[in-house]
Amino acid sequence: MTKLLLAAALFALSAAAAAGGNPAAGKAKASTCVACHGANGEGIGPSPALAGKSQDDLLAALGEYKSGKRTNVTMKKMAGKLKNEEDMADVCAYFASLKKQ
Repeated sequence: MTKLLLAAALFALSAAAAAGGNPAAGKAKASTCVACHGANGEGIGPSPALAGKSQDDLLAALGEYKSGKRTNVTMKKMAGKLKNEEDMADVCAYFASLKKQ
């Protein structure tokens, strides 16, 4: 029982750390995102603005594109390029850190 509680606590801590994200690292990882979402996250054409949105909302949406729950061929492909949850958290932290235009 103690091992199970310890494992659950460690998992929760690692998930929380990953969700924190690093905006500076995210900026480097978001280099392909800016083609559609803009260098300042302002959105271009039909692509939505991401600047200033909640990191949690961005992370949830990105995860849904990656899993196929949300259907958009381009976003599924782009989300698939992010190797792990840390990359996703970093990119979302970057866009969340930008000021809304």
